[in-house]
Amino acid sequence: MVDRRHFIKKTAGSLAALGGLALLQRSGLAAATRTEASTIIERLPSKEALIKKTYRPPNYETPIHYFDTPFTPNNRFFVRYHNAVIPEVKTSEWRLRIGGDAARTPLELSLEQLRRDFEQVDIAALCLCSGNRRGAFQPPVPGIQWGSGAMGNALWRGVRLKDVLAGAGIDKSALEVSLAGADSGVHKTTPDFVKSLPLAKALDENTLIAFEMNGEPLPHWNGFPARLIIPGWTATYWIKHLTALNVISKPFDGYWMKTAYRIPKDRFPSGQFSSQETAADMPITEIVVNSLITSPADGQTLPNAKSIEINGVAWDGGNGIARVDVSTDGGSNWQQATLKQDYGRFSWRQWHWVFEPKRPGACRIMARATSHSGASQPLEPIPNPSGYHHNAVQKITLHLA
Repeated sequence: MVDRRHFIKKTAGSLAALGGLALLQRSGLAAATRTEASTIIERLPSKEALIKKTYRPPNYETPIHYFDTPFTPNNRFFVRYHNAVIPEVKTSEWRLRIGGDAARTPLELSLEQLRRDFEQVDIAALCLCSGNRRGAFQPPVPGIQWGSGAMGNALWRGVRLKDVLAGAGIDKSALEVSLAGADSGVHKTTPDFVKSLPLAKALDENTLIAFEMNGEPLPHWNGFPARLIIPGWTATYWIKHLTALNVISKPFDGYWMKTAYRIPKDRFPSGQFSSQETAADMPITEIVVNSLITSPADGQTLPNAKSIEINGVAWDGGNGIARVDVSTDGGSNWQQATLKQDYGRFSWRQWHWVFEPKRPGACRIMARATSHSGASQPLEPIPNPSGYHHNAVQKITLHLA
């Protein structure tokens, strides 16, 4: 576990410090098989160099060699925004407002009150962008062409959302809780990034309002001073720079629920968010079972290798990883890898497997995770218009000299 440190002042850095260029890097549809060597590596204030996908809004992914640790360091954690205006929030001025037509007593809380008046808890959980690995879909689909680094595992500390909502009183008419943050669009016509949760998920004991990440205050680029943590669900609900919670009696009908982040019902399990489902589609919610080979790197040449340790991580939406299997013969035969320490069912699970090559030449390595629910990775990704839930069995090629 990462030791907690005392609350410190937020690290400096703002969009203005990035230099004044306000150009959106066009991701296009063609970058479906980029390697890290062919991408733009840049540094945001307080971050190590990351893979830049767009400049404004800032979208940067983590190079996968940083995933060979249980928890992803804060300064290497990926950055994901839909809006380009990301204010510097002062802790003395920050307030969280709780209201809505199904809240009996509206509240306003300071960060000090949030930390002082509610029980603080820790949870290890994977934060994963819904579009992670979108760039690997063939044919390409619209959207940021993420590789495998739009995710990170962290130890989060905060208070339970249900405890905060209880202070406002929840009316029996409550159906959902809407969630809003401080970031906004450049143009007035840009829809605010507001999401909602079904009441049951908002009241889940694992759903947190977090103010610490890996023992430190949240970085600016990851939601300072407080953000939502929805373990097991994709990061579209993990609202950063949280400012407002509204308990509502009707389905929230904003753009980011009714139009964006939706998947076809006929291709994925449903039932997670019934108040937002239609006959044709539903919101993306639970993370699907998946795995990633973190080392060696795809395409790497290994001279005189008598044994090779294959390392990786595996995860799912909260059932936990039961096993990871590795194949070197195109999937005809599979051998079980060794799972490393379990940090909890919402955390990724590190694994390793030792490969003893028989001959030089090219070798294809495949990894497949299976969860305790029995779900396993498919050999091919499930097609969908927005390129979500890419969880096909990963394949890398090693060159044995």
